[in-house]
Amino acid sequence: MTSAVTNKKSEKSSTLSSLSNMARSYGIVGALIVIVVVFEILTGGVLLKPNSFVSLIQQNAYVIILAIGMVMVIIATHIDLSVGSLVAFIGGVCALLMEHAGMNWALAIVLSLIVGLLVGVWQGFWVAYVGIPGFITTLAGMLIFRGLATVIVGESVPITSNAFRGIARNYLPNIFGFWGPFDGLTIVLGLLAIAAFAWSQLSKRKKMEKVGLDPEPMGLTIAKIVIAAAVVLFVTYLLASSGNEDQGGTPIMLVIVVVLVLVYNFILTRTVFGRHVYAVGGNRKAAILSGIDSRKVDFTLFIHMGFLSAVAAIAMLSRLASATAQAGMEFEMDAIAACFIGGTAVTGGIGTIPGAVVGAFVMGVINQGLSIMGVDTAIVKTIKGLVLLGAVAVDILSRRKKG
Repeated sequence: MTSAVTNKKSEKSSTLSSLSNMARSYGIVGALIVIVVVFEILTGGVLLKPNSFVSLIQQNAYVIILAIGMVMVIIATHIDLSVGSLVAFIGGVCALLMEHAGMNWALAIVLSLIVGLLVGVWQGFWVAYVGIPGFITTLAGMLIFRGLATVIVGESVPITSNAFRGIARNYLPNIFGFWGPFDGLTIVLGLLAIAAFAWSQLSKRKKMEKVGLDPEPMGLTIAKIVIAAAVVLFVTYLLASSGNEDQGGTPIMLVIVVVLVLVYNFILTRTVFGRHVYAVGGNRKAAILSGIDSRKVDFTLFIHMGFLSAVAAIAMLSRLASATAQAGMEFEMDAIAACFIGGTAVTGGIGTIPGAVVGAFVMGVINQGLSIMGVDTAIVKTIKGLVLLGAVAVDILSRRKKG
């Protein structure tokens, strides 16, 4: 009898613990849903119209791309203030290669990515091997690359390549035809995404059981799958009914963003390098004593950040169809804010790429919602600043309670 009561208490305690962990992990997702609902009401239903939703993705792709790299940098207790200037500089280089040098757009993209990698090597060297703090190094980089951007594209350089411009504007070809009024390919991709998420959650349970760990209650796993399926189905509906007579469905830019998120989430959570990033961010001295080469970790992080800055530059240049020295203004602030809103710890050692992505969508929804409502730009910045301050305050207060 006593054993049965103990087991029930243990099971109840496990369920409450799982619910608590789930609330912490998915709290920002709930906040995003609330923000979306509020702005959907305030905008009179305009925010979640299919084409408005596609615009939300296309206009905020650069924030997500930069946030992917920024979250890794912040986890390792650094910061990168140069990414906005890099977007302007690399975008200018790419535009000049295509329009002034007559280079094929695909080759221009490859060379632009190489430039991003070289910039990452440059900044990583100063941080990792000279010992200059990342804040100072990238502050210098912000000034250097903004200056270089002004030199090379003091006058705007229009992009004439339709293929290049299509990266940010076009959609995947609808190889499955239309299913009624909906894009068939988008529906197939949505169903595959649901199946993949369900499989990942169930396989995670099996792995935990194999190593003797207690997985979360099956009811919670099913609840997560059902909620995720509902969200994916709604997004699939919006995408599948977007566009016009010529094209619609899944934007190419969304595919690029999803691939980057999956690849870098794998790197951060499933590789030795990712474990080293968390170890260095959690306790640098202990990581060094355990044999981790912290300088190599820092150096590699800034190379990744340079690469992702180049990808963001290409995405932005494709969307604007023109390179200017003013491109990328305050992009670094949006990326940093997305990370902190998404749960990345100010002190380092804690953070996730999915969290940063959700944080980027929070910023994007606020931007787009207030823009639809016709709110002044200055007020938009004020509200974004308050949201960032609130997110960091919640993080600090929650950690203080745990301590």
